[in-house]
Amino acid sequence: MTSIGTPSPLPTTGLADYLATARWFGGKGRDFEVTWVTRIGELPTAQPDLRVVIDVVHVHYVDGDTELYQLPLALYSQPQENLGHAFISWHNEAPEGEPEQWRHAYDAIHDRAAMACWLAGFQSTDVIGAGTGAIGLQFHLEPGCELSSEAQSSPFTGEQSNSSVMFGDDALLKIFRKLTRGMNPDIEVLDVLTQDHSEHVARLYGWLSWDTEEEPLQLAILQQFLKTASDGWELALTSVRNLFAEAAWSAEGEMDANQAGGDFADEAYRLGAALASVHRALAEHFGTTERTAEGVAELIARMRGRLAEAVVAVPELAEFAPGLTELYQGLATLPGTPTQRIHGDLHLGQTLRTVNGWKLVDFEGEPAKPLPQRRQPDSRWRDVAGMLRSFDYAAHSVVMTEVSADLSDEGERELQATGWAARNQQAFLDGYTEEQELTPTESALLAAYVADKAVYEAVYEARNRPSWLGIPLAALGRLG
Repeated sequence: MTSIGTPSPLPTTGLADYLATARWFGGKGRDFEVTWVTRIGELPTAQPDLRVVIDVVHVHYVDGDTELYQLPLALYSQPQENLGHAFISWHNEAPEGEPEQWRHAYDAIHDRAAMACWLAGFQSTDVIGAGTGAIGLQFHLEPGCELSSEAQSSPFTGEQSNSSVMFGDDALLKIFRKLTRGMNPDIEVLDVLTQDHSEHVARLYGWLSWDTEEEPLQLAILQQFLKTASDGWELALTSVRNLFAEAAWSAEGEMDANQAGGDFADEAYRLGAALASVHRALAEHFGTTERTAEGVAELIARMRGRLAEAVVAVPELAEFAPGLTELYQGLATLPGTPTQRIHGDLHLGQTLRTVNGWKLVDFEGEPAKPLPQRRQPDSRWRDVAGMLRSFDYAAHSVVMTEVSADLSDEGERELQATGWAARNQQAFLDGYTEEQELTPTESALLAAYVADKAVYEAVYEARNRPSWLGIPLAALGRLG
């Protein structure tokens, strides 16, 4: 395999401590060491005191795993007081035997001067830092995309696995921290949907990659920023809160979900139609395949394997195991089922409502899965199942977090939440299917994917929010 870049002067000493505190580092809680650092490129800058480089940190875990993490750096000869919170290292950048060049290294996403160099890179699209066996650091810009060179950068806060920077009020740069060779699904899918003029995604503007003669190492994606958009998850929560509030003021303390001022069903219907449109476009451009009998057997084995592991972690799942096993095994009798490229990690938090309709975001798939698995085709019903579970979570998370003195009967709130979820799940399905009834095969697949998702949720809640374990368990009970 082609090596990644050349040795970086950035010292490994202290880097493990820095990574352990970074929000985007995925190895928290595991024993690891930083084995070495390589440099894959330096961006042109007109500021004499500033160098803008991209380093890759090689992490080795005691269990034998290895990972790569991206460090976009701003190097200054003098300390920058306004960047103290982003400080990484003070070290000598000069090659051995040459006069010393001590530099203060900062995380570049917090430095507007450094990020202006990134923006200029997209506008020039020159190859940077080409080396032996490599094409180099390459900025790609979508045809017809125009960027403002005057746009200032502002980093987002609170992210987990990546780092995002907004340029002005139109462009959003997402820097991938954990790196894997190969096409990133977010770039691959958005490139196709942008060229297809899909109205249900934020337009792709460009991306940055370290291109080699083998698979590329994709570093960042630049796309349209939807400044007027509202988060789908937050909109759903508001609808549930409105239902509870209006039910509390009703004469009987009762109100159907369709009577509430915050009724969400029309939006759920439009969201289902948006997903159907995206699925059609993905099937057209990436094609579809039939899942063979062997493929179905593998799917059943994976679902049953996850269930067996989950029962060990969450004993409360044991009572559902026989029924779920039968549900999964029933897939073996289905005729050939099509698979295609899908979103792969779809829930309300991956949706945005704009004045022009619903948009789907973050096509990376499940971050914990290896990149080749995230690019594999799967049943479109997996995406649908993720959304159905998300509606259920939206309703019952409000029950968990917002106890109202005016609606103190927990049982009543549970009924209201269950009614809201059921209404919006059905509306979403109606929008997705254009109000066509599901075939027996579709119903069986959807039920299996919903159950598989709920089993995953049960393990997550048991480990992270035990008081919420009842949400997935209740959903599994309703499946029976």
